[in-house]
Amino acid sequence: MDTEVLDLPLSRTANERLHAMIPGGAHTYAKGDDQYPENLAPVISHGSGAHVWDVDGNRYIEYGSGLRSVSLGHAHPRVVEAVRRELERGSNFVRPSIVEVEAAERFLATVPTADMVKFAKNGSDATTAAVRLARAVTGRARVALCADHPFFSVDDWFIGTTPMNAGIPAATTDLTVSFPYGDLAATEELLTRYPDGIACLILEPATHTEPPPGYLAGLRELADRYGCVLIFDEMITGFRWSEAGAQGLYGVVPDLSTFGKALGNGFAVSALAGRRDLMERGGLRDSGDRVFLLSTTHGAETHSLAAAMAVQTTYVEEGVTARLHALGERLAAGVRAAAAAMGVGDHVVVRGRASNLVFATLDENLQPSQRYRTLFLRRLLAGGVLAPSFVVSSALDDADIDRTVDVVAEACAVYRKALDCADPTAWLAGRAVKPVFRRLA
Repeated sequence: MDTEVLDLPLSRTANERLHAMIPGGAHTYAKGDDQYPENLAPVISHGSGAHVWDVDGNRYIEYGSGLRSVSLGHAHPRVVEAVRRELERGSNFVRPSIVEVEAAERFLATVPTADMVKFAKNGSDATTAAVRLARAVTGRARVALCADHPFFSVDDWFIGTTPMNAGIPAATTDLTVSFPYGDLAATEELLTRYPDGIACLILEPATHTEPPPGYLAGLRELADRYGCVLIFDEMITGFRWSEAGAQGLYGVVPDLSTFGKALGNGFAVSALAGRRDLMERGGLRDSGDRVFLLSTTHGAETHSLAAAMAVQTTYVEEGVTARLHALGERLAAGVRAAAAAMGVGDHVVVRGRASNLVFATLDENLQPSQRYRTLFLRRLLAGGVLAPSFVVSSALDDADIDRTVDVVAEACAVYRKALDCADPTAWLAGRAVKPVFRRLA
């Protein structure tokens, strides 16, 4: 039976209050308490560096901080100081601030494959603006997205393709088609199936696996040949792969790209960037029909743009991307060794680029299992590790990684017992965690 002691009475009360007022009990579905073992969803009080504290006073080593947005650690001093400086000068005006000029110059110097940039507050706004722009410049309605990537936008063109498609007309969903990652032949077949019908190909250029040799360049060639716009969603790969994102690392230039997550280290800022001739369709210097590209009241809050500039400076000056990779490699090696030592190396599997690690929990038949994920998360939480993924921040140190590996080893020992029983029920103490995208609550 499960014998760990972790009681979260104040978090349970706070979760009840959250559900009473906020649909889903969180403002992001991926943060919902259904993603955590029953009665073990800590509500956070505060964070510093790589650690967070819940309202019950427990401290955790945190991974995937801010849904992968806090890559420098919480309350990073350079970011906090930049934000504080701008807050004292006003945050929003009736005309553009000089900070907007400086932030755009800094971004385009960091991502030199883009000619122009427009800032927003969240990734969905940026990806939807990219799709709208692609439809406008091609005169085509269909969007082709990569089926192997989990999330692109809260807007109908994407959410209509998920099990949570209530309220979205079929006519909208029918305009979105999909292609598999890494398969150029299948993508070309899709493009030929809809001749002159696909406005864009949108995908994350890399995720849990490296792109096959020549794949991204092949997509670039297909997009050119079939006259559609190539969009890289760099929300996650931006900065974590290189300061200039995956496009900077792999040397393949998209027509448009979107950045967010790490760009603000937790502050709300995203970016749509790309070719000048496309981006100007949303400006005042193009003679064609105007595209309502991005126009948000808070898109250029000075303190968020100041945060973005501080993040970019820190990445370049402190070699943050290299540090993220080094930390991730240490963690991955430790977790794999611990799992192997406990006889579960084929069941607790670490995947992905070192700067963006995820883990899979497989059952006795080597199939993905939410029940075994629940067992694993329970043991991590009991050991003071809050880890819906193993995505590192640069605030972690070797001691944090070593402690995490020790906790993983303890979790794997329990995992082995459950596998031997071919049933983890005795170690769950409640319902299993659930996938984010599902039709019914």
